[in-house]
Amino acid sequence: MRMFLTMCLVACCAVANAGENVLDHKMKSLTGKEVNLADYKGKVVLMVNVASRCGATPQYGPLQGLYDKYKDQGLVVVGFPCNQFGRQEPGTADQIQAFCTKNYGVTFPMMAKIDVNGEDAAPLYKELTAVDSKPKGAGPIGWNFEKFVIGKNGEVAARFGTPVQPDDADVIKTIEAELAK
Repeated sequence: MRMFLTMCLVACCAVANAGENVLDHKMKSLTGKEVNLADYKGKVVLMVNVASRCGATPQYGPLQGLYDKYKDQGLVVVGFPCNQFGRQEPGTADQIQAFCTKNYGVTFPMMAKIDVNGEDAAPLYKELTAVDSKPKGAGPIGWNFEKFVIGKNGEVAARFGTPVQPDDADVIKTIEAELAK
């Protein structure tokens, strides 16, 4: 019963915080450095849970392409490695960094490996998944490479599932609209 009440309290708090600034979190980078996501306020942030051994792993390429194209306009892409889906991100921080750099030339910020679902999910992801954003809506992360577009105001502007490529017209339209605000 205590576990049930705790889960309800977490869910209620996450819903109560939905629509608030999701950038009010501190995370660790792959190198272990503390990153204050509040430093990204005023920018558009594309947050993606990533994995190195997934069928969707080639999405690193278009993610880097978006970052290269829009970073000077205020876009930040942030990768969050996660090993919860088919154990497709088993590597250490150094292995993940080497893989991303060697295979996809990743230069956007990469955070330390986290859980995105369940009791041990990072508080950031508990907030992100509580927001009923379009087109995917609220709820647990379904697989690797789900994408959240965070507006300059720190609120979730959109959520896109794994099958939606980072360079999909709807993703680009959302990013460009948020950059124009």
